[in-house]
Amino acid sequence: MSSTSVAPPVAPRTAAGIAIALASAATFGSSGVGAKALIEAGWSSGGAVLVRLGGGAAVLLLVGTVHYRGRWPLPAGSAGTLLRYGTVAMAGTQFAYFNAVRTLDVGVALLIEFLAPVLLLAWTALRTRTLPPTVTLVGAALALGGLVLVIDPRGAGPLDPVGVAWALLAAVGLSGFFALSARDRSGLPALVMAAGGTTVGAVLIALAGVVGLVPVRMTTAPTVLAGVPTPWWVPALWLVLVATVVAYLTGIAAITLLGSRVASFVGLTEVLAAVLIAWLVLAELPGPAQLGGGMLILGGIVLVQRGDR
Repeated sequence: MSSTSVAPPVAPRTAAGIAIALASAATFGSSGVGAKALIEAGWSSGGAVLVRLGGGAAVLLLVGTVHYRGRWPLPAGSAGTLLRYGTVAMAGTQFAYFNAVRTLDVGVALLIEFLAPVLLLAWTALRTRTLPPTVTLVGAALALGGLVLVIDPRGAGPLDPVGVAWALLAAVGLSGFFALSARDRSGLPALVMAAGGTTVGAVLIALAGVVGLVPVRMTTAPTVLAGVPTPWWVPALWLVLVATVVAYLTGIAAITLLGSRVASFVGLTEVLAAVLIAWLVLAELPGPAQLGGGMLILGGIVLVQRGDR
């Protein structure tokens, strides 16, 4: 009997999980395109972040209220977790990234932000005074070499240093998110984290705008997508519904089906999706050296993750 038993049908579940993870990566990767279209039409980075987080929070809170039937699972200590998550992962990282795409191509800014695992590796090594495994060091070296090609490739003009600084700050924020996630013991479901984080982030950006710390400017001027004048609400709705709500919900489903490690690995395709969408919608395409540097960064991150495992 044991020789003829049938294994559980995991292949369809895995295939569905990968497809959903790819959709999540693509929708996350499209946020820079929507934000840049608004910024080029006269919006401030703070305005774009506020619309994305505020609109996303409203929809995710509605989804969560229906899903949990008004009884949100909020264990003791979860308020601090949501506050840190909303400040670092939502408000801080998004604000830095949207400032980076003001002067950098969307794909280039995202490639620099994706150096977060390497920054986290360096911080951990300095804090613990221990060297990581050889494969991890090789991955970090590849990623840093790729960064050199991305920032100052031969045959192209130097990138805006302010934009690079903002992208690096976004990488620091993403590193903080990874560190917070690793230390989190609150047991909050992913939907609660997404809804609570976007709410906290939106409130912080709004308060910063009121006191003048962050310029929050919005206009009704038309934007330009794929060379065609488009009403401002088209990229705004895209940011809210696609790049936030759909992105988080599909990301949650992908983690449920694949687990966090496999889902995060598939999530690396976010950079490729961002480059493709920016090319189609904004006519932005990194040069050959930058694309090569991007592949080195992604390959290095894969090795860093492998060494971490």
